[in-house]
Amino acid sequence: MASNSLADLGDRNDLRSRQTDAIKRMINFNTPVRAATAEEPTWKVLVYDKYGQDIISPIMSRLELQQCGVTLHLELHKARDAVADVPAVYFVMPTAENIARICQDIRGGLYETYYFNFISAVPRQRLEELATAALEADCVSSISKIVDQYQSFLSLEENMFVVRHRDLEALSYYGINRSDARDTDMEMMRDAIVESLFALFVTLGTVPVIRCPRGNAAEMIAEALDKKLRENLRDTRNSLFGGDMAAGQFSFHRPLLILLDRSIDLATPLHHSWTYQALIHDLMKLSLNRVTLREGGTAAATTAGAAAQGKDLSRTDQFWQKHRGSAFPTVADSVQAELQDYQAAGERVKDLKVAVGDGSDGSDLSQNTEKLMSAMGSVPELLEKKKAIDLHTNIASTLLDDIKTRKLDMFFDTEEKILSKSSPDRTVLEIIRDPDAGTPLDKLRLFLIYYLMTASLSEAELGEHVQELERAGADVTAVTYLKQWKAFNKMAAPASRAVSSVATGSFSLKSMIQGVRDLVITDKNLPVTRIVEALMDLTRSTEVDDYRYLDPKVLRQADSAPKSRAPFREAVVFVVGGGNYIEYQNLQDFCKRSNGAKHISYGTSSLVNAEQFVEELSKLARS
Repeated sequence: MASNSLADLGDRNDLRSRQTDAIKRMINFNTPVRAATAEEPTWKVLVYDKYGQDIISPIMSRLELQQCGVTLHLELHKARDAVADVPAVYFVMPTAENIARICQDIRGGLYETYYFNFISAVPRQRLEELATAALEADCVSSISKIVDQYQSFLSLEENMFVVRHRDLEALSYYGINRSDARDTDMEMMRDAIVESLFALFVTLGTVPVIRCPRGNAAEMIAEALDKKLRENLRDTRNSLFGGDMAAGQFSFHRPLLILLDRSIDLATPLHHSWTYQALIHDLMKLSLNRVTLREGGTAAATTAGAAAQGKDLSRTDQFWQKHRGSAFPTVADSVQAELQDYQAAGERVKDLKVAVGDGSDGSDLSQNTEKLMSAMGSVPELLEKKKAIDLHTNIASTLLDDIKTRKLDMFFDTEEKILSKSSPDRTVLEIIRDPDAGTPLDKLRLFLIYYLMTASLSEAELGEHVQELERAGADVTAVTYLKQWKAFNKMAAPASRAVSSVATGSFSLKSMIQGVRDLVITDKNLPVTRIVEALMDLTRSTEVDDYRYLDPKVLRQADSAPKSRAPFREAVVFVVGGGNYIEYQNLQDFCKRSNGAKHISYGTSSLVNAEQFVEELSKLARS
């Protein structure tokens, strides 16, 4: 059985491109894809389970699958008709249920030939079941390849990934910290994350150096991953990293893997966001890069039972690629600018058609024909641009409605001032008592951040805030958990961050934007980014001095970083227990400020918004 070596794939550096290359190679019967070939692709059927579908969905569109020769893409466990004279490419997890269904396909002779690709390494027992089914059906020759793909991670952005999209409770902050978690539950969580991280570095073709804090789930995962990498490196005949320095597409420098526990910063997942992508994840339904739009573009439309529709935020959407990390006022201005550019281009085409039609421009027939052909050639591009403008106008209008209705600019500004240890314009208690300020959940999130960042809050003050939250209709169960958590950890407030309020312009829908503050975030590092910077630069810091140092390539393991080690240029940051777009964007902004000197990817066991995280805290209080 083969394993998929990526040494001959393209030289693109980011995670999503590397995984996309691997999937295209798999669809091409595990042979290199020739980008400049004029040959027609071999037409085939793609069969996946739900995990395989989740992996492919964010990185390849239907058109891209078709360009790879996929005529049909079907779910493994749904009814499928036999398709004669067509090869089938399977992409599934090696579970007992999936193997049983594959054996059923073999016995039924559904396809001409079979290419079985398993997302993670297939156990020997499952291979024996496949072999038995092939022998019984007398179709051993129809099975062309069985390949372990090592693709058990989902690339959501160029430099962002998650372990999986479903069955997330075991990988969540709640699942890891609940009081009734058994040893077997923790081992399953550990194994799932280790498998995903191992697959990630197989895809990248390089072996990382590992750093982690002591005494939590991150250390447990680091030790298990270090062991798995060492075992693979020792098996020289079957090692997946035999040519890692040639195949690794980050650079000639080995990357640093930084494993962190969610408990290092509980405030950021609760924070009201102000950047475009994080706002969408907070206020709308964003799943596998697909946003659910509320018909009519307002929050009220959803509560009224209006239909919702999903739209992809794809890498071909230039506006999205440019502005997903921008502050909301910047996005609003840019939507208007794009709309004006589109309208101006449309008017130019219209004027040219009129001028050519009546000859008023004084050009001869051949010149007019050339101008008209050029103008008409730009129409498809304008139509695509109009689709993107309509999409982002709809999204921006929906976000703006929520911002104004719930006064989210005030919540964001107040929280930023609390986090930076400066005085907010209004006290937390005043905002909680304000009937026009936000939802009960907004007020709860604000207070939880205030509680986390305030070491000197007395029992009487705590009781007063909780009482007012209950009067406002908030479920204060999460406060109980944080009270227990603070007592257990004797938590000191994280180092400060700062923001400033700066006028940045306004959205064209001036009647809608009036009253919303123009706030931008200054270049300050979140706790995760501060830790990453210290570990990459090998600088002394009380936050990281006790972090473990694991190098799978070194026979005699040292527990601390060698003094002669050069700073790291590449890093993969993985947060155990849930991550968010706020931290991802903060890391990418940090990379931009380094002027290309640093490249950081961000991964997490599960991607959660503030509402989901509050619910996890509440469940922990009840467990």
